[in-house]
Amino acid sequence: MKTPPWDQRIARVLVKPLVKSPVTPNQMTIFTLVMALAGAGLLATGNAGNADWGAGLFVLARFLDHFDGELARQKNMTSRLGYYLDYISGALSYAALFLGIGIGFIGSPLGPWAIVLGLAGAASAVVSMFTNLGIDKHIEHQGEKDAVGYPGFAGFELEDGIYLLAPITWAGFLMPFFVAAGIGAGVYCLWTCWTLLRLRRA
Repeated sequence: MKTPPWDQRIARVLVKPLVKSPVTPNQMTIFTLVMALAGAGLLATGNAGNADWGAGLFVLARFLDHFDGELARQKNMTSRLGYYLDYISGALSYAALFLGIGIGFIGSPLGPWAIVLGLAGAASAVVSMFTNLGIDKHIEHQGEKDAVGYPGFAGFELEDGIYLLAPITWAGFLMPFFVAAGIGAGVYCLWTCWTLLRLRRA
């Protein structure tokens, strides 16, 4: 099995106090989704102060997203529902983020292109969810235990770049980050599509 990324390893330790609590993994998933949607909503206001809070809230939500899986394993409560719910939560979170930032930047120099980029990023997030589900299903049929996941190196995954959202927003560079993230989401979506096709042809 591949070595878990650093944020997952940290979550594995921090989630321990919840193991003997009545909190369920699916409840944790819903909680992080609501938090992510709230962060995206703040970013959609177009207000700099709200954007700072929204970015911080969204980053925290994405870190806490690792808690549901770790809680499920430590409570021995893994389920297919939780598996799909986690995927849906992630896709909706990122789709809301792109749409929220896009709406917030309507009055910026990006103009209507902010919405176009937001919609493209949201669509990429949703398509990537389906392709990743397909990749997992193919690997499961092959008898493997690990999903392909995100490209990574030295304990960090591509997805970990979202943690930069908060400091970059606080520093006033959300717009270039948004453009780069929108392009990156499209590239990642193409990568998952290519990976799924390659696995099916193998």
